[in-house]
Amino acid sequence: MSDPILSVRDLSVSFPSEYGTVHAVQDLSYEVHKGEALAIVGESGSGKSVSSLAVMGLLPRTATISGEIEMLGHRMFELNDKQLSRLRGNTISMVFQDPLSALTPVYRVGDQIAEVVRIHHPEISKTRARQRAEELLDAVGIPEPGRRASQYPHEFSGGMRQRAMIAMAIANEPELIIADEPTTALDVTIQAQVMDLLKSAQELIGAATVLITHDMGVVAGFADRVLVMKESRMVELGTVDEIFYSPREKYTQDLLAAVPRVDAGEAGASRSVAGSAMQKIADLGEDRPPREELPTVLEVEDLAKVFPITKGAIVRRKIGEQRAVDGISFDIREGECLALVGESGSGKTTTLMEIMQLRTPQEGTIRIGGKETGALTRKERSTLRSDITVVFQDPMASLDPRMPIADIIKEPMRVQGYSKERMDERVDWLLKMVGLLPEHAARFPTEFSGGQRQRVGVARALACDPKLIILDEPTSALDVTVQAGVLAMLADLRARLGVSFLFVSHDLSVVRHISDRIAVMQKGRIVELGDTEEVFTNPQHPYSKELLSAVPIPDPEVARSRRREAIDRKAFEGTFGGFLADREDSQ
Repeated sequence: MSDPILSVRDLSVSFPSEYGTVHAVQDLSYEVHKGEALAIVGESGSGKSVSSLAVMGLLPRTATISGEIEMLGHRMFELNDKQLSRLRGNTISMVFQDPLSALTPVYRVGDQIAEVVRIHHPEISKTRARQRAEELLDAVGIPEPGRRASQYPHEFSGGMRQRAMIAMAIANEPELIIADEPTTALDVTIQAQVMDLLKSAQELIGAATVLITHDMGVVAGFADRVLVMKESRMVELGTVDEIFYSPREKYTQDLLAAVPRVDAGEAGASRSVAGSAMQKIADLGEDRPPREELPTVLEVEDLAKVFPITKGAIVRRKIGEQRAVDGISFDIREGECLALVGESGSGKTTTLMEIMQLRTPQEGTIRIGGKETGALTRKERSTLRSDITVVFQDPMASLDPRMPIADIIKEPMRVQGYSKERMDERVDWLLKMVGLLPEHAARFPTEFSGGQRQRVGVARALACDPKLIILDEPTSALDVTVQAGVLAMLADLRARLGVSFLFVSHDLSVVRHISDRIAVMQKGRIVELGDTEEVFTNPQHPYSKELLSAVPIPDPEVARSRRREAIDRKAFEGTFGGFLADREDSQ
């Protein structure tokens, strides 16, 4: 094997805090070779991102660092900031998790890419650098690159912004690309396109890649080797096949066991923790009467929501309209979970907002427990709010940081007029119901982990014995093992309490393990609605098939066979060949 491009030896990083020293990374060692893709995986707080920032030389001055990082003969800790700046973006580049934060909002996208080129190669003219930016945007699959290069980041979609970040990362043909959670906020189809693009770009410029992620499905289709981290230390390192098919360490085994698989088949076929939740739901279904005999909890009929498109700064005039929701119909029965899936912009969130407002919709009808929301009095609407509750995507943003957990859970009960004695009794019961301890009631949200905070959110949603809980991406911000625990808890609550769920998600692997039925939304319409197993095993609509084909499978052999070519290789090679020739001529 050739000499490594990157060599990390005994890296340790710590930070001071008011609670003492935080050891973020301890005794980490690994190597990355030319053309190799190394994935660093682990849960939040394991030290993945800190280790990558250490490689880039981007840690804050408060960090205490020991060990050694060597990049193509450069000892990174011996370089000053000016010397490191020569390497960043040229020899080593980074694709960040949030492209909107990484791109400067007041500069055009094309100018930002051109700047990366000219900073390291000032001999190239502004005109040629701008042309190079357009070539790169074209190479990474952005349509109309000339027009798009003149736009600002906010005018790009999430997937397009991440493609622009990849264009910047490969602009100077670096030797090493670090990608830190590059697909976390993306829809499943965009995620697949971005990872295929990153893999293709890596292969065509011969760069090594370090992928930081907690998504084992993405790892299976991308990495050559996998480094597993837990609580600041490396616990296992091996080839992707070794890690997935014969992991040695229990933590790695637990990590893989917690991953829900979209190809798990029928209930019980999955060995994952989420699979056990699926089995629990299946067992529950055996004792339930036929769906047609169950009472209807929520009924949506011909629901539509239209937003006007206006123009003008002072005098605004309507120039069109956007049909965010376009005549959808569905119902949810007692004890049933309906999953609403689709990409960003499909109308899922607008649908939720229309339901939660408990008012007359713009078009169509909404009935909750047989009551039409448009005919409710103010008092009836207030009472009905206890029958339908919501658990939000970000548990920290939805919990008041100034209130102890007990007060947060009591709040909806106080609104409904519960007595103090009854509220106190229910707080203890609710905490036990979601897997927390009664003594947790006195703590504040900041004292809990992300998974625990989400459990608090579920406890609050259950406070007034609701008939329906709306779950808006409740596990998307959680680590895979924490996610599995929350899914198992939700399955258990359905089995014990008979509550109904409207589960909104873009993660089809999770959806398969938690839902009875699925509604697939595209451009404001429901394009397919049916039982979960029927939709997964025999999807009828082309869009449903596209969504399912894009879901990452945590199995290297399957993932490799599904990989698609993301870019035009000839055009891509031509882009780099012409640019390299220009550089050689100018030098």
